Amino acid sequence: MNDVIIFTGPSLSHEDAQKILKAEYRPPVGRDDILDALSDKPRVIGIIDGVFHQRPAVSHKEILKALDMGVKVVGGGSMGALRASELDDMGMIGVGRVYKAYKTAEIESDDDVAVVFNPQTSQLLSEALINMNYNFKSACKEGIITLEELNDLYKTAKSIYYPKRTYDLVLKKSNLKNSRKNLLKKFIKEKGTDIKREDALLVLKYIKENFS
Repeated sequence: MNDVIIFTGPSLSHEDAQKILKAEYRPPVGRDDILDALSDKPRVIGIIDGVFHQRPAVSHKEILKALDMGVKVVGGGSMGALRASELDDMGMIGVGRVYKAYKTAEIESDDDVAVVFNPQTSQLLSEALINMNYNFKSACKEGIITLEELNDLYKTAKSIYYPKRTYDLVLKKSNLKNSRKNLLKKFIKEKGTDIKREDALLVLKYIKENFS
């Protein structure tokens, strides 16, 4: 077994991840998955994606057990960012924008990063609120939408239950005029940023540079 185990899925596919860092890639982490991983005696565990409501989430206790055993645990992107913000004082390493957003209380709820995905293919079926808000803010900075429209879009997105949260539904429910909607769609298609994916790449880069 590989001595580096990484839990990822919708934020970064195993195929894409393997091109960057040779490791053992497992599906999004859930309760007791870290304990199972410890039986393989890894040197490093990377947590990017995790389950939120499909089954119990990965517990703080099992991550702390890994740390107590001397395993380096690095988190970022999604569930990894959330847990790292809660456990970095205990030794877990957090990287990326999402981790920093949790650490500074810019975001606080798992709803900000939660998505639904096809468990067989890891294909995204919804969009993360943190990605949406980042792209809406970028569009506002470029004059695509106004500050008032930005606030309306965020409130609309936040009001939608995360499994149903998509750009199309948010725009449909928003108060934006059709001309603005078309401009925003074009902006997101051409310049949209997936910060969860970017952070997932940072997790791999951090592990490669520090523990390979």
